[in-house]
Amino acid sequence: MSKSITFANQQNDALFVLIKSLTKSEKRQFNLYVGRLGGNIDAKFFSLFKFLEKLKVYDEKVIIGSGIVSKQQLSNLKAHLYKQILISLRLNPAHKNIRIQIREQLDFATVLYQKGLYKQSLKLLEKAKNMALDNEEKNIAYEIVELEKVIETQYITRSLSNRADQLSVQAKELSQQNVIASKLSNLSLQLYSHLLQNGYVKNEEELQFVNTYFEDRLPNYKYANLGFRERLWLYKAHLWHSFLVQDFLQSYKYASKWVNLFKENQKLIILHPVFYLKGINYLLEASFFVKKTSTFKEELAFFEEEIQQKNIPLNTNTELLIFQYLYANKLHLHFLEGTFSEGEYLVEIINKKINDYKNRLDNHYVVMLYYKIACLYFGMDKNELCIAYLQKIIKSKNIGAAEDLQCFARVLNLIAHYECGLDYDLERQFVDTYKFLLKMENLQEVQKVFLTSIRDLSDVFPHEIKNEFKKIHAKLKVFENHPYEKRAFLYLDILSWLESKIENKSIAQIIKEKSQQLSK
Repeated sequence: MSKSITFANQQNDALFVLIKSLTKSEKRQFNLYVGRLGGNIDAKFFSLFKFLEKLKVYDEKVIIGSGIVSKQQLSNLKAHLYKQILISLRLNPAHKNIRIQIREQLDFATVLYQKGLYKQSLKLLEKAKNMALDNEEKNIAYEIVELEKVIETQYITRSLSNRADQLSVQAKELSQQNVIASKLSNLSLQLYSHLLQNGYVKNEEELQFVNTYFEDRLPNYKYANLGFRERLWLYKAHLWHSFLVQDFLQSYKYASKWVNLFKENQKLIILHPVFYLKGINYLLEASFFVKKTSTFKEELAFFEEEIQQKNIPLNTNTELLIFQYLYANKLHLHFLEGTFSEGEYLVEIINKKINDYKNRLDNHYVVMLYYKIACLYFGMDKNELCIAYLQKIIKSKNIGAAEDLQCFARVLNLIAHYECGLDYDLERQFVDTYKFLLKMENLQEVQKVFLTSIRDLSDVFPHEIKNEFKKIHAKLKVFENHPYEKRAFLYLDILSWLESKIENKSIAQIIKEKSQQLSK
């Protein structure tokens, strides 16, 4: 079996992936849970768990060959084991977040209601509802109110004669808030999906389509009536819209609002750590795009402090996001300041963590980190290493949303080959890159001008080369702030490279000088 097929099976088998994601304490909890079931310690599902726990690569032939289970029984036994692991995880105190606690209270209240113990059920529901409202869990709160209404029809006291009216008003308010939240979350998701599928807007027609799409689907609302959850989805929708139309100052504005919303509601970081982490990442990304270096440094330092102080709940999900966001942005800081050599220590750490998380890390993020490492080496004038990391991207398969990176990796690959003096292969590299960009329908005017110009460099006499770089720079400079072409410079600072050739300076020196000018 080939390595790629093995890895695919390992990734696709849900039970195996779940078992491999368990921490030592979670495995210990499962052993205790099975022991408490009584008589199950020798059960087949537990034997299968112990076997899969030790297995390095998922292989059904090996499992059946172990004698634990027959081929016919394997599917059912796996489903049973999967369910038992989930029950164990749900019982684990580490996973008992507010949402699960509220659900638990609602389940208990339902049991009491079914036993006819209405008063006890209502008491639990009131407690659960207050907890839900305090933690912005309005969908569960609405569900609780609906059950309260059902119970009140069977248990009414004269002292609570206005109870029906109170519950009706509360249900209506929650329903309206849930509708607005649903419309905003739908809009946010649709805009994000559009960005993944189509990338940034490339012309006036696409801009008009995105703006109309956004405005038509933005629900009517009174800002003062919006709670935490509705505001969060509102900021997300605006953020994706601003990214699509490449208005990065707006992206910065709404990412700031997103993060500040959590800073004002600290307890909700515990409930929604993923949303909080994503907000921090988008704030850093937007700061990077608009070159707000001082803000970027402050926010990155704050992010690191949050991690060190353990203010962000750590689980297998957040651990992965913290790695992706922290190290990508550590690299960004060196790009902003031109301190490429000082960032080289990050490469070993990133590669080690990629290896540690290889079973859980999406290939898109791996490719993104490889591209950033390639840019780091390019800035250090270590072009052979730059090419080595670019080749990992160019040869990578099934990277989906990372098509943009594939395109820019090929352009940077051309430049790195030129810098290495490997221009004997430049014509073939040029043709391959040009064909790839056309195939991906991702050929921008910036790329077209640049690719044609760099191909022609091989025919220029050495004493004329500087003038040729000046001409290329002049052609590309006009696109620097172009509404639809500027994204090319976000992935690859071609202008700084050209300026380094014209001024006989390193690209790091050029970027440092620009950074110092911006900070004045």
